[in-house]
Amino acid sequence: MSTHQKLDKNISEIYQRISKVIPDVEWKFHAPLIEKINKLKKEKNAVILAHNYQTPEIYHGVADIAADSLALAVEAAKTTADIIVLCGVHFMAETAKLMNPEKKVLIPDMQAGCSLSASITGEDVVMLKEKYPGVPVVSYVNTSADVKAESDVCCTSANAVKVVESLGSDKVIFLPDHYLANYVQKNTKVKIISWQGTCVVHEKFTAKEVEDIKKQNPEIKVIAHPECPPDVISASDFAGSTSNMVKYVKENQPKKVLLVTECSMSDNIQVENPNVEFVKPCNLCPYMKKITLKKIYDCLKNETNEIKIGHNIAARARRSVKRMAEIGR
Repeated sequence: MSTHQKLDKNISEIYQRISKVIPDVEWKFHAPLIEKINKLKKEKNAVILAHNYQTPEIYHGVADIAADSLALAVEAAKTTADIIVLCGVHFMAETAKLMNPEKKVLIPDMQAGCSLSASITGEDVVMLKEKYPGVPVVSYVNTSADVKAESDVCCTSANAVKVVESLGSDKVIFLPDHYLANYVQKNTKVKIISWQGTCVVHEKFTAKEVEDIKKQNPEIKVIAHPECPPDVISASDFAGSTSNMVKYVKENQPKKVLLVTECSMSDNIQVENPNVEFVKPCNLCPYMKKITLKKIYDCLKNETNEIKIGHNIAARARRSVKRMAEIGR
């Protein structure tokens, strides 16, 4: 069998898996690019890491590892590839670079930012440390390298409480997501000093929206991300990181489920859980959606949009990320 025939067979198998969430008319545009990208990966010894919020043709079509931000950071450190293409937002690509200083890390679109990351700077953290001397700083992984450099340790929504409690302090500065800080505060006795950052996707959800969907679907299970407002989490059956959402659906197989998070997440989990019906209040992340197959192909082919971080900031930020990875989930 020729390489071309193998690739065609692989493409057909991919579509069989995701045909429920991608119409045939769209697949005709995606398939040639998926084939080219997967071929180019082998030629260049490249690996593609994709966040859970990427669209199904990326998540299932070209990603070697598709996961939440903590798993992506851990897997980035393990890879033997020469090139890493991070299909997510800018801070994730920076994190991959921190874990792989000697490797070439690319992002398909440099403008794929994050409202949380944009809400705080390294200078803001310095100011907070002056205001609260001696209080350790936990920064959410959704932050820039200069913020991570001023932090004691990073965390994700999957391990935020565990990270906070690992510091052995009665008080912690927690940055930058205000709603995630509220969620952590409800699950620990450590006093949380928070920042006023919010996620452009999760802050839009309302408790009324959740309650209305529950009334229309009495048997539905509602799973919320901790970046949602507190009343949304209270109205839900379960709150957890994207990885914990995946785990909940896989283990419980609810007849019907609402994931209160970025819309593509439902499509991606649907593929692995065909017997579960997903109700989707579609809030799309405008930054995640900047990543497309065409941009992935172009950046890998031309090796453009390389992530570079200054040596001093990188060395300090790397300590915070490594500490997060060592603490684990």
